[in-house]
Amino acid sequence: MYNPRASFEKHLEGLESLLLEMGRAAETMLEQALAALARRDVDLAEETILLDDRVDYLKQVIESKSMELIATQQPAAKDLRRILAAILIASDIERVADYSVNICESAVRLADKPLFKPLIDIPKMEQLVVKMLKQSLEAFVCRSLKLIEQMCALDEEVDDLYDALYEELKQFMKQDPTLVDQAVELVLISRHLERIADHITNIGERVYYVETGVFGELQ
Repeated sequence: MYNPRASFEKHLEGLESLLLEMGRAAETMLEQALAALARRDVDLAEETILLDDRVDYLKQVIESKSMELIATQQPAAKDLRRILAAILIASDIERVADYSVNICESAVRLADKPLFKPLIDIPKMEQLVVKMLKQSLEAFVCRSLKLIEQMCALDEEVDDLYDALYEELKQFMKQDPTLVDQAVELVLISRHLERIADHITNIGERVYYVETGVFGELQ
């Protein structure tokens, strides 16, 4: 016997499965982008950039299916929040992928000569940001507000690392103008990571909205 509610729930679960696929693809891009930077691997950077097409495609599919559900099912209350959150989360994941592409482009520009300082703070930022992304996706699946709180705390650590690295690189540039080109690229990479963390925090806010009906900044 046909069950409209069960059918609708199946469509919602399919939509959320696409979001998780998109999130995992962006996570792969982020990890590979930083690996390309650390290993000075131009081929890996260029390979990672190509993955952005898959993320963009999944975003389009998610938006299309979301609009179709709204038009044909006329969802109310929490179901509508789930669909709207899916659209917003897809946009945030797309930005994570876009910033990963930017990091790859910097990695290519930095690959032809040794760095003037070892990569220390940027890998720390990467570890935190990847953990945040994993937590945000897990919170989305489990509807866990506790995970969202933990993720937001990590965002503050990312901000602190970015501020400290920015000040350090600024001093390097003042002391030795020949380091400006490299230092600017490192500032850009750290800024991209800081912005990725902000978008991941947005994902947490979307999950919070689905569960509570309250939309706003969590920090």
